[in-house]
Amino acid sequence: MPEDELSRSSHSNPGKSLVNGIKTNPASNSPKGSFSVPVGPPVYVDLAYIPNHCSGKNTDPEFFKRVRASYYVVSGNDAANGEPSRAVLDALLEGKSQWGDNLQVTLIPTHDTEVTREWYQQTHEKQQELNIMVLASSSTVVMQDESFPACKIEF
Repeated sequence: MPEDELSRSSHSNPGKSLVNGIKTNPASNSPKGSFSVPVGPPVYVDLAYIPNHCSGKNTDPEFFKRVRASYYVVSGNDAANGEPSRAVLDALLEGKSQWGDNLQVTLIPTHDTEVTREWYQQTHEKQQELNIMVLASSSTVVMQDESFPACKIEF
């Protein structure tokens, strides 16, 4: 290969690639593969949707340490695929415990699942200690022959 082409190829692909807009090193031996979170301050938002229907595939305590929301939406309703994941709900507790302040957090499950009910009952004291409230909806919305629970959130 001529030196010009070698030089261009090494600049265009210096052994790193982008995953979700974040540079990664394919040779990395991190436990989650080549994904790494860039260092930086936490982000504060009013409302955050827990990624991938609250699946443990890509949400861990680091997500909750970095994405600090007043409200988190949990939409998982597929037990066969581990959605919602108990590990992710536990990660919320672990991540929130690292915040250093006791901001109110509200968790909004869009489905009443066995996983969320068990988690709520088993970790209720820890939720109270961390100022986490879990909403239970008694309102129902009907759209196109489907009914589902609903909550109203005001900012």
